[in-house]
Amino acid sequence: MVSKRPTSPQLKYLRLGRYQPGGKLPLFDPNGQQIKATTIRSCIRQGWATYWFENPIKADWLVCKLTEAGVKAVDKYPDRH
Repeated sequence: MVSKRPTSPQLKYLRLGRYQPGGKLPLFDPNGQQIKATTIRSCIRQGWATYWFENPIKADWLVCKLTEAGVKAVDKYPDRH
């Protein structure tokens, strides 16, 4: 359940999936840096992201997609930079 406004790192992560097919969220940012697992897990706990599938080769990778609540959060708090 969404209970608060996403933090800046959470919004940056969620925005990366906003216009991807199926709302797929990336494992790496545009600079090639891995997204922090704490950011991904916090988005899952808030209901903004959900697990998409398990990667059999990299079981520790969190492959996720946006939820409807995640889309709403991104749309509600647009990038102001």
